[in-house]
Amino acid sequence: MLETVQEIAVYLHRFHNLDLFKQGWYRIKIKVRWEDSENINSFGIPARVVQYEAPDLDQSSIYGAWKIDDTENSFSTQTFRIKYARQDVHLCMMISFDLSRSRSMDLTTNGVILKFELIYASTLEDGDDLDASPAAIHEFRIPPKALLGLHSYCPVHFDALHAVLVDVSVHVSLRRAASYSSASKVPRRMFFVPVQRFRGVTSLDVKDIMLVRALLTSRDLLLEELHKMNKAIGEAIDTSDFVSKMNNADLINFAAQANGFAIDGEVLEQGKPQNGLEGGNGAQDIPNAENLHSLSQSELLNCFHSLGDQLHYLWKIFLKIHRENKTEILGLLHNTWAKDRKAEWSIWMIYSKVEMPHHYINSGSDDSSRRAMHKRVSSLWKLPDEPLETAISCAELHRRSIAQMRINGRSIQDMQIFGDPLRIPVVLVERVMNVPRRSTSEIPLLGHVGLVDSHSLTNGLGSHTFRKKSAPKSNVRVLKIVVFVHGFQGHHLDLRLVRNQWLLIDPKVEFLMSEANEDKTNGDFKEMGHRLAQEVISFVKSKMDRVTRYGKLGDIKLSFVGHSMGNLIIRTAIADKMMQPYLRHLHTYVSVSGPHLGYLYSSNSLFNSGMWFLKKLKNTQCIHQLSCTDDPDLQKTFLYKLCKKKTLEHFRNVILISSPQDGYVPYHSARIESCQAASHDTSKKGKMFLEMLNACLDQIRANPSEHRVFMRCDVNFDASAHGKNLNSFIGRAAHIEFLDSDIFAMFIMWSFPDLFR
Repeated sequence: MLETVQEIAVYLHRFHNLDLFKQGWYRIKIKVRWEDSENINSFGIPARVVQYEAPDLDQSSIYGAWKIDDTENSFSTQTFRIKYARQDVHLCMMISFDLSRSRSMDLTTNGVILKFELIYASTLEDGDDLDASPAAIHEFRIPPKALLGLHSYCPVHFDALHAVLVDVSVHVSLRRAASYSSASKVPRRMFFVPVQRFRGVTSLDVKDIMLVRALLTSRDLLLEELHKMNKAIGEAIDTSDFVSKMNNADLINFAAQANGFAIDGEVLEQGKPQNGLEGGNGAQDIPNAENLHSLSQSELLNCFHSLGDQLHYLWKIFLKIHRENKTEILGLLHNTWAKDRKAEWSIWMIYSKVEMPHHYINSGSDDSSRRAMHKRVSSLWKLPDEPLETAISCAELHRRSIAQMRINGRSIQDMQIFGDPLRIPVVLVERVMNVPRRSTSEIPLLGHVGLVDSHSLTNGLGSHTFRKKSAPKSNVRVLKIVVFVHGFQGHHLDLRLVRNQWLLIDPKVEFLMSEANEDKTNGDFKEMGHRLAQEVISFVKSKMDRVTRYGKLGDIKLSFVGHSMGNLIIRTAIADKMMQPYLRHLHTYVSVSGPHLGYLYSSNSLFNSGMWFLKKLKNTQCIHQLSCTDDPDLQKTFLYKLCKKKTLEHFRNVILISSPQDGYVPYHSARIESCQAASHDTSKKGKMFLEMLNACLDQIRANPSEHRVFMRCDVNFDASAHGKNLNSFIGRAAHIEFLDSDIFAMFIMWSFPDLFR
């Protein structure tokens, strides 16, 4: 019988410490197995290890050598020492695993699990081989369709407490296993194996044909990838021997007859639909199978040997090219991976467009003006009845549709996301279309929200800027700084997961985790904003001095990310006179659940009771300011005056991240939009609220000569993961989930990378 072997080659390029909290000794262990079995025989065997170059560490930071464990069929790297943040260890090694492809295995549904384990020890002593239990694990799945050929970048991040980046590429191919030496020597037993007949074609013959057809497809995929690599590295690949091997009459005849015949991963042997997004029809492929059955066993075996020789030859070429051009090939695969992120993660994202209203109005305003405008305005603009409930129901409907999906693509699948798709947040991205700033004669208008595809949504993102500059010279550096600001009684590392994602997109960015207001968030916003402004200016100046010492400073891009109350601290700091010289450098602003319009219309009674306690018994100044009770005259309150100041208009990109499940920050306040309670409030408070709202939107709205990106992103977490506890009951669970999870940030930032570079 014909036998093949699955080869999984894993290239480890670099271990980059993003955010490891513990210094110590680390190493990486790798295992490969078929996903439907934990039996030791289902594990891949490390068959080849090639060390391209020695790790770039001194001998005191390396312990032992890489090793293969024959008991568990695993591979472990050398043990290396991590001393500081953003430290690099270049591993530069290729490990190849062989997995036996059993004929009884259902290869149409059975993928391969690739497991990375991070092994840690605080200290090492003589004889210590670091065989402790893993500190973190990250698994990937290679789906059945990708087993015939895959060359993919595969970043390993482990978890929130072990935030590292291991630059990995995975290379998959099929190759011939032990077979008969000559096509003319076909054992007699091949003709006497009892088999079941299926519509005139023996199941044994179908399996043999499928194996040979799989080898043919694997060869074509590998040849295609070699051509792509050839273009990337700019070197010619010598395939003269390969061309001579292709001149095989039996193989040409087989390829002609096998064209269109489905292989494993596309159709089941019994004609059942595949477990994937696209169905297959086995009955339609039976004529092709019968056509291929006309080949003799010797011809089929000859094709098997010929294809096996060709794959072996091409694989050797690939390994040689990869070793000589590892950096260029990894860069090519990384760029392809980055471009495919939006398409792959679009399963959990819903895109829409909405036109920004010229002016929100109070439906309970002066009767005379209302009678004059009622008929005209009501036909042009109407606030959604229950926007919060609408957002929740939309996300839940989308989550139910995800439950019915059968995901079976050709890309490697990150099991932190694809392991349980229903646990992943659903993100509703609303692109607010900017229009010129309103004039007093313009009619209030709110455009209709319609679903659009992600391509049209991103059309033009990052292609326009406020100030056009000439192309920077090689010795001129653009200084990019991101400031992260925590919320009420928060910690300066609260937003570290968002920071790590930003660093993955742009490793050259400088970041400031603000500590100026740590343990000082009970006071006045003006004081907190002033402290933040001083901290930011000092940080920017220090980075400017460093750049000018080693080169020339071309421009500065200053971005801010705030969580909860930290967003008002950011806006207060920007309004400070100290920041005036830096306003022209403001780039991207990301608000994570920020109460921009305060708590005038908060519907969470439990949270309101807590605020009352802080105001009355603790006399917390910032809570008074958030609820606009810091002055009897509403127009003299801090929040009203802050909204009137020009803060948001200086940013090129404004992204408001909210969650309808967040009970700590009013939904409309985080999104800077109106709500039903405010639109029907005829009191002075309602009028003041709408003035604040319109002032904020006027700042975001672009001038005719300017272009600005304004997006609202609704994050709907899996509520079942929160459980039934006090946090869920009072609405705090989703508010804190923004700090404990980075998947929502991953989806948003990698879908719109130009906004974060």
